[in-house]
Amino acid sequence: MPREWVIDKYVGYEGLRLTECNIEQPGATEVRLKIEAFALNWGDNDLMNDRYSFSFSSLPARVGMEAAGIVEAVGSNVKGVTTGERYCTLPHFYDRSGASGETLIIDQAYITPAPSGLSAVEASSVWMQFMTAYFPIVELCKAGPEKNIFIPAGTSTAGWAAIQIAKLQDATVITTTRSQANVQYLYDAGADHVFVDEGGDIEQYLKEITHSVGIHGSFDPVGGNFMERYANAMAKGGMLILYGGLSGTYSHPPFLPMIQNSLWFHAYSLFNYVENTESCERGKAYVYEALKSGKLKPKVDKVFQMEEYIEAWKYLSSNRCSYGKVVVKTGL
Repeated sequence: MPREWVIDKYVGYEGLRLTECNIEQPGATEVRLKIEAFALNWGDNDLMNDRYSFSFSSLPARVGMEAAGIVEAVGSNVKGVTTGERYCTLPHFYDRSGASGETLIIDQAYITPAPSGLSAVEASSVWMQFMTAYFPIVELCKAGPEKNIFIPAGTSTAGWAAIQIAKLQDATVITTTRSQANVQYLYDAGADHVFVDEGGDIEQYLKEITHSVGIHGSFDPVGGNFMERYANAMAKGGMLILYGGLSGTYSHPPFLPMIQNSLWFHAYSLFNYVENTESCERGKAYVYEALKSGKLKPKVDKVFQMEEYIEAWKYLSSNRCSYGKVVVKTGL
């Protein structure tokens, strides 16, 4: 029988358990995937601690938002999906049936053909990071020449992807890290400026390196009071985008700087864009083309086996010396 990792209560990844599961038949608009590999995301960890943007309706439940696998069966109303071919899941609001298993029932709306030329491990690692970055950087901030884009926490997979995409748009990219050891990695990723954040005056730094022009768009996963530290360095009409709470809490909009500089605040989740057919197609088209041309490439740090899922989480949570996606390979 296939296996799955589930949680029985909100205690984080230490509460995961490996168990057998049934092979189910897909509903009318669903497909069944034989999962080959699935990737870890920090949102999964937040979900396992019940501090994400949604909760499970009941437990036990599986987590996981992106995977790659072979289509085994399709529902009666599914069109354009070929059995025996490799597809990827797209991140979306789901309930209990995450991707951390060897078999998965999922609606056709939330799968897409695996990019050509990629292994299952690589294919499982692209959509969350690149699609998460595409909409804020390209469509909301409208990154381009003479635009200054601020990407805090650049060593995160979404941060790294955002640096890549902002540079594809010819924007000037400023990022942050908490360690001097990460600086060269971020320059190699394409950042134009790197601020080592040890509590210093980031507002003044941003004003100086932009020659007082300011930041046209920020892509902020930090939360807490971090946004308040740089809001006064935003350009007139700039876009403040919040998509996470790495600090442990989400930011409140910095209303006074917003009023003074006519700033926009956008609370962002990729899932809302995936649920909209038109925006989802735009995001997929951008990523497919960038992968095909070699302008974007998957970056996998380490691969674990199915039995090592908890070890994979321990590794992801450690002070790593390398960066990229952490992926679990099922062996199927």
